[in-house]
Amino acid sequence: MFSRATGFTLIELMVTVAMAAIVLTVGVPSFQALVKNNRLTTAANELVGALNLARSEAIKRGVRVTVCKSADGASCATSGNWEQGWIVFTDEDNDAAYDSASETLLRVQEAIEGQLTMTGNTNVADYISYVASGRSQLTGGGFQAGTITICDDRSGNVGKDLVLSSTGKIRLDTGVSCP
Repeated sequence: MFSRATGFTLIELMVTVAMAAIVLTVGVPSFQALVKNNRLTTAANELVGALNLARSEAIKRGVRVTVCKSADGASCATSGNWEQGWIVFTDEDNDAAYDSASETLLRVQEAIEGQLTMTGNTNVADYISYVASGRSQLTGGGFQAGTITICDDRSGNVGKDLVLSSTGKIRLDTGVSCP
């Protein structure tokens, strides 16, 4: 008796490879968009978490707590944007600048990965402070409200806005226009 050889013919193999190429051509761009969307969401959630920590610590401790952008994790930065990282600290002297000798560092966030920009408007460009009542407040007095826009390298309505109200509450808007 003969035993018949089994396997794939060249035509079957070529059809399979062609189908795999078609599936990858359709799937890879969708996967890249998914990864970028997840990076935007992660960055927004990291900053929201830091702001919620600052607000709750201000209420719990009864002192001003500030979140400021920081490139080195040890001092507040006045240049650049929020994607370089930030620190959360008790702000005993109400100046929105971390003084390691007299203030407590609560959290350090390193730079955000993935070609993101996190740009704050005038009132939230450099820092966000909470007072014991849980309200956001500028160092010179007055309520602090503003928007931090989070975008990646895509254009269109793919960004997120982190909106800080004068009461200190945070809202996250999606589908924001990016350049």
